[in-house]
Amino acid sequence: MFLTSWPAAFRLKKMNIPERTRRHSSKIGFGALLLAAAVPLAAQDMVKVEASISPLRLARGQEGKVVLKVSLKKGIAVSALPAFTIEIDGGENLVFAKTFFTGSDLALARIEVDGRDCLDLKAPIEITFKVGPKARRGVYILRGRIKYFAFDLAEGVCLKSSAKFSTSYSTWAVSARRE
Repeated sequence: MFLTSWPAAFRLKKMNIPERTRRHSSKIGFGALLLAAAVPLAAQDMVKVEASISPLRLARGQEGKVVLKVSLKKGIAVSALPAFTIEIDGGENLVFAKTFFTGSDLALARIEVDGRDCLDLKAPIEITFKVGPKARRGVYILRGRIKYFAFDLAEGVCLKSSAKFSTSYSTWAVSARRE
């Protein structure tokens, strides 16, 4: 038997599967395992997102903003095209203009890295929202995800991936004062 554990080989033998098929199935299984293990290693820690909401305590009708600080691993650049998107699940308390935003929607700065059009993510990304008129008092969590195409400049590899973010905020039942 090639690269298979004893219990798995015993089960295949017990099921009257020919020896040749057992050897090939173990090779395929091992190859799939290596491929599955390689993908998360390439994607992990390329992009980290820190999210916050300003102000932390919000009243009904009050405007606020989500601030996203994106940090890139050394030697990584994020492509401007295909679209860099930020998806936000605001729930029923926060009202955003849209449920997703692209890099062009947010007017993110662009730079050229090794002849490629990339985003300059050194500055924080700010997305405005308004607290809904029927927001209930409490502590909530805002969740979202950034979808991007990243270039590994050292290896010359492009990878499509995403990074999740979340932050907490609180609302109180009092309406915001109009000045």
